[in-house]
Amino acid sequence: MARAITMPQLGESVTEGTIARWLKAEGEEVEKDEPIAEVDTDKVSAELPSPLAGRIERLLVPEGATVEVGAEIALVATADEGAGDGPAREDLRSEGPTEEFPAAGTRAQPVAAGPGESRTAAVGRGAGDGRGARIPSAEELRLSRSSPVVRRLAAEHGVEISEIRGTGVGGRVTKKDIEAYVREREARPREEAPPRPAPPPPRGRVEVHEGDEVVEVTSVRRAIAERMSRSKREAPHAWTLVEADVSGLVRLREARKEEFRRREGVNLTYLPFVVRAAVESLKEHPVLNSVWDGERIVLRKRINVGIAVDLEEGALIVPVIKDADDYGIVGLARRIDEVVRKARERRLSPDDVSGGTFTVNNPGALGSVVSTPIINHPQAAILSAEAIVKRPVVLEGDAIAVRSMMNLEVSFDHRILDGGAALRFLNAVKRRLEAYAPESEIG
Repeated sequence: MARAITMPQLGESVTEGTIARWLKAEGEEVEKDEPIAEVDTDKVSAELPSPLAGRIERLLVPEGATVEVGAEIALVATADEGAGDGPAREDLRSEGPTEEFPAAGTRAQPVAAGPGESRTAAVGRGAGDGRGARIPSAEELRLSRSSPVVRRLAAEHGVEISEIRGTGVGGRVTKKDIEAYVREREARPREEAPPRPAPPPPRGRVEVHEGDEVVEVTSVRRAIAERMSRSKREAPHAWTLVEADVSGLVRLREARKEEFRRREGVNLTYLPFVVRAAVESLKEHPVLNSVWDGERIVLRKRINVGIAVDLEEGALIVPVIKDADDYGIVGLARRIDEVVRKARERRLSPDDVSGGTFTVNNPGALGSVVSTPIINHPQAAILSAEAIVKRPVVLEGDAIAVRSMMNLEVSFDHRILDGGAALRFLNAVKRRLEAYAPESEIG
């Protein structure tokens, strides 16, 4: 018997995953909890541990394909029927109908062998299946295994996939195969490789001109794009801004940062102060810690704050600090340092990025002074803390002084709350940040 491995749910609200790379090939042995594949979602890139021990019988999904949570992705022949937790399934290498790799987002039709005919011959003939349905040929099945990225790259370089010998699982043509073929073709003498006319760009895509560089979109970048687009489509965004005079906070940090680093082993940044002010203000204004649920609004009891982390290579990840209101400044500084390091070292687990109820963005670390962040759907709001800049400010009594000023913005779902509620929350954050002084305790 063969048992199925299915796509797990890698985080709350995650509904699908992309097989970025298989770490095991058909016929290889796998131990329980040994990584079998690298999976990308809109929240995390992670290795997928096998829930079963045995031999890889079939890989049902090609690299680059995106499948829904719960979909079968591989079959493992186990030592005994009781091994593992997956559902039992008939061995698909036995006699009878079977399936080839589907292309991403598609599923190939079963191929049946005729009387006295091997399954390979049945695939090769490309004839009917006895019910009037056409059976794809072996060549068509081989082409169907190429991912959308491979087909797009082949079209851009004027390459016929059928000309290339694939090195991927089951003979599938990979992106590296295309690139190697193009390099080899360009290295041939000109008379051996007559120039092909440039193919027209695929429908709905821009024309690429000489000198332009084409950068393939990674699965993580594509997931971010889809998630952000969904947020803008579904949630009517609005935003508002207040200024905070954080001169006292700046003097406090300057006076304590060296001693803090020696004592705690982490840098004292402004972010833990912002997060602490936000979680205390969320307790006063819980509507910002909520989600839209059709005909109702769900106010979250727990305050789980996501911290937006820029990974510098075209990706953004939002690890979550669970129950952030349980921590003081010291605890938040430690937790923020921990999750940021894990994010940049690609060590985040699905649990590290799930369960967020509110997000804090920190574009000020990169010098931004004004931004309009997109809500981390399905949350109700996101707070941005901008760079602290010195500028002249008019004080009470018309005195002018140079102060350290920070802009605070909140983008919010206008279905859930209005500008008044957002501003009351922002002013609560502002009041807490402005209350710090050089003599304040850091708890």
